[in-house]
Amino acid sequence: MDLHASQIQGFFDIPVDNLYAEPAVLKWIRDNIPEWKNSCIVSPDAGGAKRVTSIADRLNVEFALIHKERRKANEVSSMVLVGDVKDRVAILVDDMADTCGTICLAAEKLQDAGALRVYAILTHGIFSGPAISRINNAVFENVVVTNTIPQVEKMKLCSKISVIDISMILAEAIRRTHNGESVSYLFSNVPM
Repeated sequence: MDLHASQIQGFFDIPVDNLYAEPAVLKWIRDNIPEWKNSCIVSPDAGGAKRVTSIADRLNVEFALIHKERRKANEVSSMVLVGDVKDRVAILVDDMADTCGTICLAAEKLQDAGALRVYAILTHGIFSGPAISRINNAVFENVVVTNTIPQVEKMKLCSKISVIDISMILAEAIRRTHNGESVSYLFSNVPM
C-alpha cells in the first residue's frame, strides 16, 4: 500500500497492484475533522506534492508544501512553507514517518504560519527511536496512521495517535484478485 517508490513493483515476478490509502484518508478527514472545508492539505516535502494535490482536489481545498534542505540524511537544515495555512486547519499528509523529525518540524512551521490546528495523516507509521516522544511534544491535534504496521503498543504511549483500519481494502483486493475482478475500483473507493 502506498509504495514509497513505484519501482518496487519491478522486484516481483508476478503482477503487483499498488493499493492506495487515499480513499480511506479522505473518508477519515470528512468524518473526523469538522472544519475540513477550511483546511489546507500540506506535503512535508516536494516528493509528496502529487499525493497532496490529489487529496486537496478531491476535497476542493487548498494545498501547500514544505521545501526542506538537508545537511545530511535524517537532518533537515531549513524548511520553507510554500502556500498559505493562516486561519486554516493544516493537514500534513505523507506516505511514512520513521523518527518523525521532519513532520514535527513541519507542524511547528505550520503553527508559526498561523494554522488553527495541525493534523498528520501517514500511511505507514514506523515510529522508531525518538518518534513517540517527538509526537507527544509536538503541536499535533492528532497523528493518524493506517494499520499497515500494528500500532497498539505505540497508541498506549501516545494519545495523539489514531488508526485508520485498512483491512477491508486488503480483503477486497484479495477477493477481487481471487475472482478475476479488477482492483481499480479500490483506487477511489473504500469498501464497506
